[in-house]
Amino acid sequence: MSEPFRVIVVEDDPDVALFAKTVLEKRELCVVMTIGNPFLVAAAVDSFEPDVIISDIEMPGMSGLEILDQVRSMRPGIPVIMMTAHASFDYALQALRSQADEFLTKPVSSSVLAGHVVRLGEAARARAASEPRRQVVLAIGAHPDDVEIGIGGTLAAHAAAGDSITILTLSAGSREGGIQNAWAEGSRSAAVVGATLILEPNTEAFISSAEPTTSIIRRVIDELDPTIIYTHSKNEQGQDHRAVYEATIAAAGPARTIACYQGTGATVEFRPNRFVTIDGFVDMKNEMLSCFGTLGHRHKFLDPEFTLATARSWSRYGQGAYCEALEIIRETTQMPRLPERPFTALVTGDAQ
Repeated sequence: MSEPFRVIVVEDDPDVALFAKTVLEKRELCVVMTIGNPFLVAAAVDSFEPDVIISDIEMPGMSGLEILDQVRSMRPGIPVIMMTAHASFDYALQALRSQADEFLTKPVSSSVLAGHVVRLGEAARARAASEPRRQVVLAIGAHPDDVEIGIGGTLAAHAAAGDSITILTLSAGSREGGIQNAWAEGSRSAAVVGATLILEPNTEAFISSAEPTTSIIRRVIDELDPTIIYTHSKNEQGQDHRAVYEATIAAAGPARTIACYQGTGATVEFRPNRFVTIDGFVDMKNEMLSCFGTLGHRHKFLDPEFTLATARSWSRYGQGAYCEALEIIRETTQMPRLPERPFTALVTGDAQ
């Protein structure tokens, strides 16, 4: 038997609410939450995560049509059934114009009510199953700009797909301006792709592969529950980069997709087996990189021409004109394929 549908019934008449609850929970068809106060609906939608909402139209303080507008702004895909005891063409027309999925006149028979809920619930679940899952992305770097240099284009593609992105930078680096400048530059870069920046104010000479680095990464993972983690490769000259790789592997646990990007100190042992097409996202990557090196020396890895040359070179092994290279360490969820144009799809090609 499939999982029961989760239904919210918004009804100020307790007898009608009880009738709907009894009918829908019969034979474990649904799990029902009844709400008599329409002002509590928004919080209930967030916490209960319903498959279907049933709402009366006429209620004190807020009409069912106002609730419908509120639900559509929060969760556009949830089916909403509107009910009223006052049948009229105007009511039905207004409900349909507000994008109600069904309009029913009280009293409603138990078979009709249950039939509509099951039909709409099944259709909503089928749509959700056919839609690509939104990814929760965590990109980890030892220093400011590490992530952007390695996978700035990939993060821009994730942003275009509507994925949630967090950049965890484990130190402020050794550049001029200290933590204040690191935060200013990093936050501007993160904003280009709508990412959240977490910057650890590490003042140690080197980043440890043990504590506190492992605990910091584990804490962020526990909070975000990411589906994809990007981090440094173990095939790096820099001790800090290798330490971040080791700490990430230790903190991530077994049920994570982990991909390692090409860092600024990648050695000839860096062996990518996935090449992400970033056609259409190179400009965004360079916009991210332009946020760094605003004080003192500006590294060659931040140069737009260097970005283009590197991405063009890796495209020999992937598809499109520009690629970023990844070592896939663990793949427990399928790497995403992103929207077709106007955003170019993220095409992942394995090395032959």
